[in-house]
Amino acid sequence: MKSRVSIPDQRTLTSVEICAGAGGQALGLEQAGFKHVALVELDDHACDTLRLNRPKWNVIQGDVRDFALNRAALYRGVSLVGGGVPCPPFSVAGKQLGANDERDLFPIALDIVEACEPDAVMLENVRGLLDRRFDDYRAQILERLDQLGYRGKWALLNASDFGVPQLRPRAVLVALRKRILGDEGFSFPAGVGRRPPAVGTKLYKAMSSRGWRGADEWKRQATSIAPTLVGGSHKHGGPDLGPTRAKRAWAAMGVNAHLLAKEPPGPDFVGAPHLTVEMAALLQGFPKGWRFAGTKTAAYRQVGNAFPPPVARAVGRAIIELLSAAAPPASLSA
Repeated sequence: MKSRVSIPDQRTLTSVEICAGAGGQALGLEQAGFKHVALVELDDHACDTLRLNRPKWNVIQGDVRDFALNRAALYRGVSLVGGGVPCPPFSVAGKQLGANDERDLFPIALDIVEACEPDAVMLENVRGLLDRRFDDYRAQILERLDQLGYRGKWALLNASDFGVPQLRPRAVLVALRKRILGDEGFSFPAGVGRRPPAVGTKLYKAMSSRGWRGADEWKRQATSIAPTLVGGSHKHGGPDLGPTRAKRAWAAMGVNAHLLAKEPPGPDFVGAPHLTVEMAALLQGFPKGWRFAGTKTAAYRQVGNAFPPPVARAVGRAIIELLSAAAPPASLSA
């Protein structure tokens, strides 16, 4: 019989993250103050990305269903269970089958919550999950959390409210143990209170890094924030920057959105430039220097499917404020 994983003392707030992807949420939660004791991810390239940037993270490559069945209980006592479960069951780009979609992993996520017994839960998904057609489904999730001793709350958070230069609304669920919430409940962060930088401002240094003479003129044209980056699935072909409406928005900013480039434009480049994977990552809120493993297509898929780190950091800090006020977290005091 496997023994439980050693959890740090009560002064350390710990996290288990499922469907970790390229680490957008994990990075934000790390910046907020959580120490990750396990990150579960199936995709080869995403696991390589996590290890490339954080060699000391405990990256567990495998199906989250297997983790729920065989390993989750080993992490009983962590402070937080978080993750971004697959979005196709609720995405307007798909058939929106919800609970009838075999890719729906919310029940598995709740099984992991039951096994780990954390003080807090944070799960994110596409905004489509907040549509009225999924009212009953969201209520079922909250009901099960209630049975497990948590009070949960849904919110729609826009990445642009947190300094991310992108139109990226996401559905976020936060739940905490009832004894921690008390009568006040959880309040989602409101944002940074200022407009995010425009695409031209955010990407100017990268776009001009190889001496492109047209960079100044391009910056003056790219005065909006980016439309939502779309990572797509393994069934799709090469990387591009989204559907027709998004491509029109990119064209208005002087960006060719039909594919990605391997490098920024050179000195004599003429026309509308393509973004690189690194530029897309900056628009997603990743810090400069966060590296992505795999081919250009695989790397961009990781970027496009990520949860913006600044949003995760803000939500994580709000959770920590409540956990720190609880004296001390019972899950870590044993």
